[in-house]
Amino acid sequence: MNTADAVASRASGQFEDTVARLSEYLSYPAISCDPDHAEDVRRLAHRVVQDLGTLGLANARVLELPGALPIVAAEDLRAGPEKPTILIYGHLDLQPVKGESWTSPPHDATRRGDRLFARGAADDMGGWVSHLAAIRAWYDETDGLPVNLKLIVEGEEEIGSPNLERYMDAWPDVFTSDAMILTDCENPSTTVPGLTVSLRGLLELELVCEALDADVHSGLWGGMVPDVAMALFLLVARLADDDGRMKIARVVVPEPRRQSGLAVPLDAETIRKGAHLKDGIHPLPVRDRSAAEWMWWQPSVTVVATTLPGPERKKNALRQRASAVLSVRVAPEQKPADMVKALEQVLLTNVPAGVKATLEPRGTPGDGWLYVPKGPAFVAADKAYVRAFGKSLVQVGVGGSIPFVALFGRRFGDLPLILNGVMDPETTAHGPDESLHLGLFAKAIAANVYLYEELGALGKAGINAS
Repeated sequence: MNTADAVASRASGQFEDTVARLSEYLSYPAISCDPDHAEDVRRLAHRVVQDLGTLGLANARVLELPGALPIVAAEDLRAGPEKPTILIYGHLDLQPVKGESWTSPPHDATRRGDRLFARGAADDMGGWVSHLAAIRAWYDETDGLPVNLKLIVEGEEEIGSPNLERYMDAWPDVFTSDAMILTDCENPSTTVPGLTVSLRGLLELELVCEALDADVHSGLWGGMVPDVAMALFLLVARLADDDGRMKIARVVVPEPRRQSGLAVPLDAETIRKGAHLKDGIHPLPVRDRSAAEWMWWQPSVTVVATTLPGPERKKNALRQRASAVLSVRVAPEQKPADMVKALEQVLLTNVPAGVKATLEPRGTPGDGWLYVPKGPAFVAADKAYVRAFGKSLVQVGVGGSIPFVALFGRRFGDLPLILNGVMDPETTAHGPDESLHLGLFAKAIAANVYLYEELGALGKAGINAS
């Protein structure tokens, strides 16, 4: 048994301890979007720092800037100047759970079968804790690591990482490295590992329809006065084809990527279970494309809010104003500004009943990300995952938008960026009963063990060799 195999075996023997540590972290309601939980984010950050120091990582500390939630930083640079320095990124903050119906308490990790249920179990506590498990196993087996290592755990990812670049500017040495492992992504299944190479961008706009200076009686004026609600429905419907998909601004996906999408194991049953479709409801037909292409590489639109009143506030009136908030996922290679122009052309031209329609931006658009993984670091990563999973990494996309990835791509795009994680199609990230598949978690820990060895073997000079 070689050294890395011995380390992987030790990590396997420590697996239950790792699950217990993860479960303890999951008990903190570190919900970054809620000011009432800001102290929970800070408490968890300090607890993690304490544990990192006990583990043996050097210079473990909480970094904090005015007006920002903290990040955790630590390092081990004992491998020496001939070895590469690897940055590992994760986040400890969580999505809110208010209003969701959970089978078990969301902040009390509960094991059912082969899954661990809790908010943040896979997004993203399990991601970076899988690295802590690998580090611990290396320390216990060899008292060191085969690479120099830096660890960053952010406290604001779930609110779009608004201050992460400020941290990069304030502490540039914390981020200086030869390669980066960003642990907040998904795998095609619990047995097939994924390497994320694309993300869709995000654009949010409010479509507003106005016609009256005040609400008026629908019985007296209906049939001769414009109904802004009806105009809103008709305009939104312009965006969808007969399947309900966004039909405007579609992109031509290069043939190699189209073919790779066909090879991704995203069958109807995987989609049905992962998306919690009701009995009798089926995934949308793929038509002439793959499910991967529809979810990762084509734009989509969702109506996420309207100003139309609910049943408890109904009245027989023509409303003076109606609006809908549109959340648009922009294809990786599209620019948000180009999408806005396409939407304006469709939504603001020939508006029904002469209603006044406007399209108002909300928030800051997020760019997509499209990456070509090449070079020795990715060959090393594939070797590591074959050793752990028995299968090569599958290049995948993410239909969602992860602002920190675009930021890392802009700031450190000349470095190898290895995007992995412990999510799978049944994780239900951001929803009720979020869970981590423990078999996948164990394989991810082993993959990290082997990844450190494979990257270390390249040396500092070889990790970025062309």
